[in-house]
Amino acid sequence: MPRPFSTLPCLGNVACAIALLLPLASLCASPPAPETLFVASALTAPHSFTKGIEGPAVDADGNIYAVNFARQQTIGKVTPGGQGEVFVTLPGTSIANGIRFGSRGQMYLADYIEHTIYVVDPLTRAISIHARDARMTQPNDIAITQDDVLYASDPSWKENTGRVWRIARDGTVTLALDTMGTANGIEVSPDGKTLYVNESVQRNIWAYDIGADGALTGKRLFQRFDDFGMDGMRVDVDGNLYVTRYSKGTVVKLSPQGKLLREIAVPGAKPSNISFGGPDGRTAYVTEVVQGRLLQFRVDRPGLEWQRGQERKAHPLAVKPLSAE
Repeated sequence: MPRPFSTLPCLGNVACAIALLLPLASLCASPPAPETLFVASALTAPHSFTKGIEGPAVDADGNIYAVNFARQQTIGKVTPGGQGEVFVTLPGTSIANGIRFGSRGQMYLADYIEHTIYVVDPLTRAISIHARDARMTQPNDIAITQDDVLYASDPSWKENTGRVWRIARDGTVTLALDTMGTANGIEVSPDGKTLYVNESVQRNIWAYDIGADGALTGKRLFQRFDDFGMDGMRVDVDGNLYVTRYSKGTVVKLSPQGKLLREIAVPGAKPSNISFGGPDGRTAYVTEVVQGRLLQFRVDRPGLEWQRGQERKAHPLAVKPLSAE
């Protein structure tokens, strides 16, 4: 009479054989394809924004914000998948340019028409005036320190001159730099000790030491280009500075010492500004004027703005309605 489980040893041998073959199969499997970096593509459709597209900035959830979505005076909110909507519409005749997020998730907007810095509550979308000063010709781009002090570039395109203003946390406006060229892109280093300002027409990028009182000293030439202008600038977590080359259709990556590390071509002649986001902070988002759209490309290191957004997200109690203060 045959034994009921006479096949079990055979099955055991098969299982052992499979177990032995699995490591061989994993060795034969193709390794994952390397990620494509520094190759730009479109995120939004052409003319989803007006030719006044600027910004951009990324919130802690990965949404991208840029000015003049669909029509002037708006701030557009675009998902990482490229779906856009109007987030807020500015009052009166105001039109924004630069956008930055503060330590509580509040959104700062530089309005170049009404000489104003607005602040938008991230939860209620309420818009209020953070600073308004008629001495500012047209606050353009803004940089922000970790404790929410703003530096606003202020170009006079007619005169090819410019200034930089310091806006304290309470909204007090102080002239920080005078007698510049056309001050445009502006950014603070990760350690908060250096302010970078570029002059679009003169094609210079200057570096300044930021003092404990916010004063700017130690002016030095960081980089100069012989052709084409510049617009927005942002740093990654290592302090590398990404600069849009307006009319050249590229973005350059500069080391903290000002060395040209890479130049990335983008589809469009006039990239205006840049920010970082995506699931890991390694997606660069670029506003492009000719086609009125957002572009994107992957980079090797996360952006500083993204990293700070994730720190805010990890401590949600720090983000509260501004009206609650």
